[in-house]
Amino acid sequence: MERFKTLGNLFGTFLKLGCFTFGGGWSIVAQMQRIYVERKRVLSEEELVDMTGVARSLPGTMIGNAAVLFGYRMAGVAGSVVCLLGIVLPPMALLCALAFFYTAFRDNAWVSAAMNGVRASIVPIILSAGIGMLKSSFPFPPCVAVFAVTLALYLFLNLNCVYLILIGAACGLLLSEYYERRQKGRGARK
Repeated sequence: MERFKTLGNLFGTFLKLGCFTFGGGWSIVAQMQRIYVERKRVLSEEELVDMTGVARSLPGTMIGNAAVLFGYRMAGVAGSVVCLLGIVLPPMALLCALAFFYTAFRDNAWVSAAMNGVRASIVPIILSAGIGMLKSSFPFPPCVAVFAVTLALYLFLNLNCVYLILIGAACGLLLSEYYERRQKGRGARK
């Protein structure tokens, strides 16, 4: 019975996220951060950053991938399915309705004005998620340099994201190994 309650809660939460979170994947990640990191404390900032990084790296939509990863972490395969269904059903229903009534909405000034306001209000939500993720993305001081280098490679050399992820993974492995050995060396001296 507890399992069904967990699955129901996951479905309900992700259904709400799918209904009321505009602005794409990053704004949904911000809401997940508020609910699961800050309020319920079932996920750490680092875990959310890792999950988002993996979700962003995989084919498909970032938020669909994040919903599957989070659902699996919370309740296995069934959790993945209910989170994915919860997150995609509301936008899918809305898109079906919009597609059906597209010609009526296409040139409507009210709809256009409302969408301009929605887009403007999404920016602070996305920025807050980004700031929260930045704080937990640098467990070691050299990670700031990795961030700067990969940002420069992306912006100025237009390096493919797959290579940036591989560079980040290699740097993360090297830095973790270095700091782990350093910590063991300090522990041996005591």
